[in-house]
Formats: sequence, C-alpha cells, structure tokens
Amino acid sequence: MRSKQFMRYIWHRYATFNTGVTIVAVFVVLSWAWGAASTIQANFEAQKVVEERQRERDVLELEVATLRYRQNYYRSDEFKDLEARSKLGLASPGEKVLILPPNSEHVHQQDEQDQKLKTAAPAEKPASGSNFQQWINFLSGKSASRLQK
Repeated sequence: MRSKQFMRYIWHRYATFNTGVTIVAVFVVLSWAWGAASTIQANFEAQKVVEERQRERDVLELEVATLRYRQNYYRSDEFKDLEARSKLGLASPGEKVLILPPNSEHVHQQDEQDQKLKTAAPAEKPASGSNFQQWINFLSGKSASRLQK
C-alpha cells in the first residue's frame, strides 16, 4: 500500500506539463548534438581522405615533372654526345684520346700501404666530460685551441 501511495505522490508531483516539455526539449537537444557530432566526425574523415588524395596528386605531379625533365635531357645533344663518348668511344673533333696502361704492381702495393695507414691511424680522441661541459668548452674556445694542437 505504501508503494502505491509513493507512486501516486511521484506521479502527481512530477508528471506535469512543464516536466513533459522539458523531457522533450532534452531529447531534441541530445539528438541534435548527436547528429552534429556524427556530421563533424564524417567531415573530419572526408577531409583526411581529400588531403591524402591531394598529397598523392602532388607526388604524381612531381613524378611527371621529373619524367619530362629526363625526357628532355635524353633528347638533348649533350646526352647524345656523352653516350656516344662512353658507349662507342667516340670523341669530338680536335680531341685526343689518352689511353693509360694498367697500374703497375708498385702502385697497387702503395695503395694497400696507404689504406693500412688510414685504418691504423689512431682515431681522434673523443671529447670527454658532460654535454654541458662540452658546450662550455666550445663556447669559450677551449675546444678550438685543443684542435689546433
């Protein structure tokens, strides 16, 4: 019996025209907000797709420009001249071709010795101290004086 009385009290207290209008207004506002949020999300995703396509278009335009540049280069007299020189061994009028003999054994030995000296040379001593101390040395000129020695 008490629960019936409580339900009647609630119904008479809160089931008014103003409460009904408020509930309908809250529902309308929530549905409008939900629609706006979903529209914003859809627009954001569409904008990402558009920007991606624009980047792809820009890359393709650069590739086309590069290919046109190469095509013009391959048609140029400079390219034809360089290819004739390298592949056919031709020379321009008045040029003399200089053919060098292969390197001697002495030259090969000297190259090997030079290579060994480069690898055997002690590497430059790395700077010691903290990063901050290295900056102080650099800004004060101490690191420059050390390099000059």
